[in-house]
Amino acid sequence: MADEAGAIAAAESFQDRRFEGGDLTGADLAGKDFTGCVFKGVRLPQTRWRDARLEDCRFEDCDLSRMAADGLGARGVAFAGCKLMGIDWSGLSAYPALAFERCDLRYGSFVGLRLRKIAFTGCNLDEAQFVDSDLSEAVFAECRLDGTRFERCDLRKASFAGSIGLTILPAGNQLRGTHVPVDAAIRLAESFGLKVLT
Repeated sequence: MADEAGAIAAAESFQDRRFEGGDLTGADLAGKDFTGCVFKGVRLPQTRWRDARLEDCRFEDCDLSRMAADGLGARGVAFAGCKLMGIDWSGLSAYPALAFERCDLRYGSFVGLRLRKIAFTGCNLDEAQFVDSDLSEAVFAECRLDGTRFERCDLRKASFAGSIGLTILPAGNQLRGTHVPVDAAIRLAESFGLKVLT
């Protein structure tokens, strides 16, 4: 991967490339363009992606914790089994299209984003925050959501099937047609002062 790292540093555009293994901790990837690329087992924590573009790319078993995503264009990007802790996704360029499977997204921040139909499957989203974001028709399947905050979000027709630890307050959030587990529905009812009989 040392040769690959050198290639990434030297070039600006990559198409249909596979990057496997190695360590690019803290690398500056600003302005680079990746199309149809696969990153597998690559260490990328604290990398900087300002004005870079990822299109139809896949990250498998990579560590991207605390990466700086400001200005990153991300369309058709999938993350599987990745460590993505402490990332502020709020600065992504317009209309990101992302999917996450079995990822660690603890302490992440998603503010002011249009994330319609985004899919989180089997992810840990403990202590993440979603604020002023469009999450309509989003899927949070079998996710951990302890301490996760949803504020002023559009969650219409979103699904939280099989997820645990979910608490959504009705004030400020749009919830029509949202599918939630029974325990979350009970907490929602209790927030209205209702006493649920079980």
